[in-house]
Amino acid sequence: MCILTRARGDSADLIRFVGGPDGTVIPDLRQRLPGRGCWLRADRAAVETAVRKNLFARALKTAVTPPQDLGDRIDALLLADLAGMMGLARKSGQFVSGASKADAAIRSGDAIGLFHAAHAAADGVRKLAQAIKARALTLDEPEIPVFRLLAREEMERALGDGAFIHATALAGQAGEGVVKRAKRLVDFRATAPVQAQIETPGLSGGNAGSGSNGAGKGYGRKGRAAAGAADVPPAED
Repeated sequence: MCILTRARGDSADLIRFVGGPDGTVIPDLRQRLPGRGCWLRADRAAVETAVRKNLFARALKTAVTPPQDLGDRIDALLLADLAGMMGLARKSGQFVSGASKADAAIRSGDAIGLFHAAHAAADGVRKLAQAIKARALTLDEPEIPVFRLLAREEMERALGDGAFIHATALAGQAGEGVVKRAKRLVDFRATAPVQAQIETPGLSGGNAGSGSNGAGKGYGRKGRAAAGAADVPPAED
């Protein structure tokens, strides 16, 4: 149960907290730390309200003081978790960088999530958005979620040599883990995944699965050969 809203929910949509031995409040993202815990809706506004009202002491039934930058700390932990999963997925071949590889994965149906750096050029973003829309409309399937989460400096700190302009999560357990963690970070930051909004001549249709609640749902492989039916040029690296 969320200590702020008193609503019950799935643990995937909540963050667990425990009291530390020094009287601070510790976020337990993996939900494994020992001791009495409490749960809070996994978004930054809820965390900042709980800090301001110090709801943790009552919920944990002990004298604890949450750090004023608890929201920043959780954001950093979620980002580190996402970066770590990207690294694992890259090693298993389920996270690939480069606009041409992203375009090929989208057209083949292997892509389950697309990632852009915040500083990615508009033309490259537009071409990949067109590829996503073309496949979705041609095969009558939901568009894959698109994330634009990281500024240049933030990405370089988190990913180092693994920094990218465009990248794609591919079907498989590790790729799904990347999309799941990206959605969790999006939800915490209270932003929605970017969806392909480009109106391509001769194409029409909605954006199925758009919004943060649609991220990670409805992606899959269907009719791989038809993905390139629309005449949409590939993005350039």
